[in-house]
Amino acid sequence: MNPIKKAYGYVTRDKEGKTQILVFQHPIKEAGIQIPKGTVKNGEDTYSAVIREIEEETGLENFEVEKLIAEDLWENDDGSIHNRFFYKINVLDAPECWDYNPTGGGEEEGLTFHYFWISSKNDVELIRGHGDYLDLIFV
Repeated sequence: MNPIKKAYGYVTRDKEGKTQILVFQHPIKEAGIQIPKGTVKNGEDTYSAVIREIEEETGLENFEVEKLIAEDLWENDDGSIHNRFFYKINVLDAPECWDYNPTGGGEEEGLTFHYFWISSKNDVELIRGHGDYLDLIFV
């Protein structure tokens, strides 16, 4: 079986000279605190997928994909293998916090995500796997 391609976005901003990363509280408690991410569609490249996912999941439009910072193979809790692509994304103008209803459909239909910023990898506990490359952002 081929790995499932996933695009992850570390959306960053500079706040008073300190890097912050955008995270969200999923309304289903077991889904925890996450970063924006999603499945790469057939025929879609991971760069385009991360842009689509950021727009669908956060509502943000004014951002720039800086670079791919990591790629790996990772085993999900259900045993499936994910080929994960982590991108660093810069945003210049975004609220301190906000609620957003994702527009991608599927399992996220009808959910509301609560977005906020963290300033270190110890601010919150991200769901398994989402914080794997925070050290590449918080240097």
